[in-house]
Amino acid sequence: MHRILALALSASLLAAGAAQGEGEPAGRFDYYVLSLGWSPSYCATEGDARKDDQCDPRHEYAFTLHGLWPQFESGWPSYCRTSVRPASRSETGAMTDVMGSAGLAWHEWKKHGTCAGMAARDYFDLSREAYEKVSIPDVFLNLRKDVKLPARVVEDAFIEANPGLDPTMVTVVCAAGRIDEVRICMTRDLAFRSCGLDVARDCRAADALMEAIR
Repeated sequence: MHRILALALSASLLAAGAAQGEGEPAGRFDYYVLSLGWSPSYCATEGDARKDDQCDPRHEYAFTLHGLWPQFESGWPSYCRTSVRPASRSETGAMTDVMGSAGLAWHEWKKHGTCAGMAARDYFDLSREAYEKVSIPDVFLNLRKDVKLPARVVEDAFIEANPGLDPTMVTVVCAAGRIDEVRICMTRDLAFRSCGLDVARDCRAADALMEAIR
């Protein structure tokens, strides 16, 4: 019995270790995860304390582009080996209108963009294209009061606003009792597709907080 348990634990640890890696060759992946972050949650938990410009009321950000992440059917690559030059300040700065900050754009390039197998400018253009393919439900673009709601309501709203999107293709992530992100799975051609099992982990909260846009 102890031997069986030890073998099971070893297999589990090996599987966990294979879930992601670092330093893989660029361009080897199966699909993308488009991550949309609820900006008011970020500001409430981190951004306000950092005095992040993203959280200045003049912006009124709702769901912003967190990133476009190359993904394996199980796991994901990161910080990949690539011969292309790093993203420039002008390239990261040009993403602030959808990402909130050049700093986030730089981080996303280093961790995820290097794995896409393309130049930084092309990666950011593709990220913007993916972001613009998704319709943000109007109710979230005009959220002026804090609300608590089941996370499933957020998912359903995105499905209703985006023909062709179904529950296997989108997942809602919560953090600190708040709606944190909506993640949508896309093919390399940016068509909606089903997520791998490691991505499809919906928040089950029945009363997740969504802070109002300020």
